[in-house]
Amino acid sequence: MNWTDERVELLRKLWAEGLSASQIAAQLGGVSRNAVIGKVHRLKLSSRGRAAPAQTRQKKPKPAGTKAQRPAAAPRAMPQTVGATALKVDYEAEPAVRPSARPAENVVVPISRHLKLAELTDKTCKWPNGDPLTEEFHFCGNDSLETGPYCTYHARLAFQPASERRRQR
Repeated sequence: MNWTDERVELLRKLWAEGLSASQIAAQLGGVSRNAVIGKVHRLKLSSRGRAAPAQTRQKKPKPAGTKAQRPAAAPRAMPQTVGATALKVDYEAEPAVRPSARPAENVVVPISRHLKLAELTDKTCKWPNGDPLTEEFHFCGNDSLETGPYCTYHARLAFQPASERRRQR
């Protein structure tokens, strides 16, 4: 998509009118919201997200000869905190308890045969163990399933049913 002079002028006009980047992208057609935001930044157009300053009340003229009385003090509105509050710690929240995907008593960890890459066959488990940049790196090497590259244990680790993945979220 090329930014022609006409499209840039339309962008400037729509931005000045206060339309969102998504609305501008829809009106221009063939351009994404992110492309509009990028062009706005490159053109250094003014940001529009700031609220207008509060309007001041005009004082009413006092009738001559009357003593001005102070109105009852109204509570001041405190400004809301705006900014990075993502790191604010909320100690009142209780930690979420996630159920384990599988019962621990059904897990049997196989003893690895410590095979190197050249020793693997179609019928051996290809689960990597360790850091590939070290000499201790090896593969599981146990008998693999006919349907995949891993033994029963590593297949259960690698391929979780969709229902269990949804439950963990």
